[in-house]
Amino acid sequence: MNAYLEILRPVNALMAVIVILLMAIISGNFTLDVLLAVLVIFTVFGAGNVINDYFDHRIDAINKPGRPIPSGRIRLKTALIYSISLFIIGIIIAFFISLIMGIIALLSSILMIWYAYSLKRMVIIGNLSISFLTGLCFVFGGIAANEIITSIYLGFYAFLMTMAREIVKDMEDMEGDKADGANTLPIAHGEGISSKLAAFLMIIDSISSPIVFFLGILTIYYLVAFAPAFVLFIYCAWSILKDQSVENTRDVSKKIKIGIGIAFLAFAAGSPFLLSLIR
Repeated sequence: MNAYLEILRPVNALMAVIVILLMAIISGNFTLDVLLAVLVIFTVFGAGNVINDYFDHRIDAINKPGRPIPSGRIRLKTALIYSISLFIIGIIIAFFISLIMGIIALLSSILMIWYAYSLKRMVIIGNLSISFLTGLCFVFGGIAANEIITSIYLGFYAFLMTMAREIVKDMEDMEGDKADGANTLPIAHGEGISSKLAAFLMIIDSISSPIVFFLGILTIYYLVAFAPAFVLFIYCAWSILKDQSVENTRDVSKKIKIGIGIAFLAFAAGSPFLLSLIR
C-alpha cells in the first residue's frame, strides 16, 4: 500500500465514513450535504491519524516499527505538512456545507491535534477524547441527514464501545507508552482496574442496546442483526477480565472492532427507511 494512503489508516477513516452513510440510510435523506460530509469525515479523520503518527513516531518505533514514519517511508516534516493540509481542506468543505458543520469540523480538528500532542498521554482524558470524537461522527452525520435525535442515541453507544476499545488498546501498548512517558490508565492504575472498566463498558453497551428499539428509533431487524455483536462484546468482556496479556489484548481489540462493524450493520438493518422500501 502507498505510504501516504497507509498513514491515513483508511480502514479507520472509512469506518467514520460508514457512520455518515448510516445516518443517511436511517433517515432516508441522500443529499449533497451527506456526500460532502463523507468527504469531510474521511479527510479530517485521515488528517487526525497522520498527526497522531507524527507525534507518536517514537512510540511506534517500539510498538509498530512498520508504520510509514518509523519505517522511513515518509519523512517526519512531510507528515506534518500532509496532516495540516488535510485538516484545512476538510474544514473548508465543512464550512461550505453549513456554519455549524464547519465549527464542528474546526473544533474536532483542534481536539485531534491536542489529543495527539498531549491528551492521549493523560489518564482517561485521552480515551474520553477519542471516544467523544467517534460519537460526534454520528451527530455530524445526523446534522447532514437531518436526523439529529437518532444520531445522539447512536453516538452514545459508539462512545461507550470506543471507550472500551481505547482502554484495551492502552493495555496492549503499555511497553511503548511507558518508554514515551505516557500516563495511561493501565500504567497509572494497573491492568486489573483497566480490564474491569473496559469489561463494564462493553457489558453496559450490550445490555442497553435494545433501548433504541423500544424507543421506536430502530426496527426489530436491528435486534436480530445486533445479536452476533452482543455475543462478541460479552465474550470480549469475559476474555479481557480473564487474560490481560499483550497477545490477548491485541486479539480482544480486533474482536471489538469487528463487533463495532457488526453493530453498524445492525443500525442500517434496523432503519425504518429500509423497512419502508421492503414493504
